[in-house]
Amino acid sequence: MAKFDSILGTVGGTPLVRINNVAPKHVTLYAKVEAFNPLGSVKDRLALGVIEAAERSGELKPGQTVIEATSGNTGIGLAMVCAQKGYPLVVVMADSFSVERRKLMRFLGAKVVLTPAALRATGMINKCLELAKTHGWFLTRQFENEANADMHSRTTAPELLADLAGERFDYWVTGYGTGGTLKGVARVLRRERPDTKIVVCEPADAPLIQSGEAQQRQPDGTPAAGHPAWKPHPMQGWTPDFIPKLTGEAVDSHLIDRLISIPGPEALKASRDLAAKEGVFVGITAGATFAGALKVAETAEPGSTIVCMMPDTGERYLSTPLFADTPAEMTAEEIAIFRSTPLYADVELPQPA
Repeated sequence: MAKFDSILGTVGGTPLVRINNVAPKHVTLYAKVEAFNPLGSVKDRLALGVIEAAERSGELKPGQTVIEATSGNTGIGLAMVCAQKGYPLVVVMADSFSVERRKLMRFLGAKVVLTPAALRATGMINKCLELAKTHGWFLTRQFENEANADMHSRTTAPELLADLAGERFDYWVTGYGTGGTLKGVARVLRRERPDTKIVVCEPADAPLIQSGEAQQRQPDGTPAAGHPAWKPHPMQGWTPDFIPKLTGEAVDSHLIDRLISIPGPEALKASRDLAAKEGVFVGITAGATFAGALKVAETAEPGSTIVCMMPDTGERYLSTPLFADTPAEMTAEEIAIFRSTPLYADVELPQPA
């Protein structure tokens, strides 16, 4: 194992893992497992990238409070970075996102301000903008900040190119939250591996890019209103109720070759299959991306190599529908195993639900 000066040195360098048991046999399917980042998601890269860029530019002053609006993973990554560097952090988050995300951020020393779910992502952003302006806090602007995409151009994309050097690389499949991964990786692939097809997945209930309807923006790039094609969906961290500026720039630069809609149940099933059949423990958004990769494989040429992004760990979703069918108490089958030997035979056990 390597030695690092701080936890921040462990960001990036995540593995490319072959999927064997649930992948079609006529293709090679890899997953870029971002759960190997220190705080368990791809957003650790974003957090480190935007904070260090702001330090270099002088926008972020020593000891200044940092603030961001997030569904959770960016806030968790920022909490890690700010804890190590000594910046107070305030996170604004809609109260519909999983409870474990709030607790993780608070455990790491951040303050978490909740906004009503009915106000959606644009509501938490508006509150965040107001707080930043009122108190003079540094706003990281994850949805508009070019340092977000730059971090992926410097780290994620070169990792993929190095791992697949001299090999086929036919498709790269991703979703989008801020659009930083999409824009940052896709522009490098266009230059270095122009034959690689870039496939972007969206929730079937929120096909914002596929709708063809433009996103209304403020002069600073923040959304002027929610997008009319958005409806609630289970992919936390994917596709807020607007098209982020970074995502819009990827669209305008023609970096996307194909768009795929993923129904919520398919995302949940794919995540569960990856856990139960591959031992790959990832969240709903990773399941959605994997479901998209399986759709790509249906028409891919035999021998093709497909790479899909897996943004975070399944532990972010313990209180969500992903674990709705996973019991905490012993099942009838497990009780039968317990009773199959005489030790503790007289112990009274809870009955399965």
